[in-house]
Amino acid sequence: MVDSAELKAKKKITVIGGVVNLVLSILKIGLGWLGQSHALIADGFHSLSDLLTDGLVYFASHHGSQEADEDHPYGHARFETLATVILGAILIAVAGAIVWDAISRFFNDETLTYGWLVIGAAVVSILAKEVMYHVTLKTAKETNSDLLRANAWHHRGDAISSFVVLIGVGLEMAGYRYFDSIAALIVGLMVIKIGFDLVLDASKELVDTALAPDKVEQIKEVILSVDGVKELHFLRTRKMGEAALVDVHILVSPKISVSEGHLISETVRLSLIDQMPNIGEVMVHIDPEDDEVASPSVSLPVRKEMVARLEAAWEGIAERAQVKRVNLHYLDGTVSVEIELPVTIARETSALEALTASFVNASLTVSEVAQAKVLYS
Repeated sequence: MVDSAELKAKKKITVIGGVVNLVLSILKIGLGWLGQSHALIADGFHSLSDLLTDGLVYFASHHGSQEADEDHPYGHARFETLATVILGAILIAVAGAIVWDAISRFFNDETLTYGWLVIGAAVVSILAKEVMYHVTLKTAKETNSDLLRANAWHHRGDAISSFVVLIGVGLEMAGYRYFDSIAALIVGLMVIKIGFDLVLDASKELVDTALAPDKVEQIKEVILSVDGVKELHFLRTRKMGEAALVDVHILVSPKISVSEGHLISETVRLSLIDQMPNIGEVMVHIDPEDDEVASPSVSLPVRKEMVARLEAAWEGIAERAQVKRVNLHYLDGTVSVEIELPVTIARETSALEALTASFVNASLTVSEVAQAKVLYS
């Protein structure tokens, strides 16, 4: 779950941005209508679209921070990712409207009135939105939120469009024509590029694109530095919201205990979370042999069937009922068997050797068994 302080910071900056956008949209649409400035009216609707996206950001931040549940076992982090896609699409749509408006103004002969009021509104918008861009971007870096980064660029896009209004109105008041439309076209295309970048980056996350190659190499180094890890393969990475998820198979010594293998896997998991930024969860699979190309042991009988075959092979051995434990090692497409007997079962060395040979030879009659060993404890 997202840290409560980070969540509060996200919501706070989003609410502030929403208030600013509401005030600016009313100011620009009102003064644009008064001054017959089609550009300022369009810019006011741009601010109004910002207000709508602020609501989207607030909603996504709230729901994306919730714990995993039965319907969302991996958490809700991709609410933010989906919202980033929508936000980028809105940027593209708004930028498209700016471009269309700029083209239409080539054929517009409307006379501008109250030019200085229009310029004043544009200056206020530029300053307010530039401040919001920097403040929102600062919070985005502190909380590592791609969604807030996208919203910060939305603020910057509004500041740029207001700057275009300022230049266009200024040149028109000075007697020049068309310069505002040319500038608006350029800015509109820039904002479209920003929107496409946001959609593309978020879409990569939605389709589980791997982390950057340098991050993957760092992850490999951390895993291989853990004592007990001989090699790794099947390393997969992906992003979910602000966190990265890692799945990996690690190769360990084939005959260590289950508990030691589990300890190694937990050490790998905790090492990645501690040493790598924004690692949300790590899934570690323990391999006793390299199964990257093939898994030769996968078709062998499971324990219950294997032990039944061994017990059938030991039918003629009187001491078979005293077997304490049978350990099976599935390696290279064969089974190595360790048979544990009580040390008190035979007092003389010769009898012990004969008993050992009986169990070993009988076990080797099972076709899957390549090696057998008797242990006394």
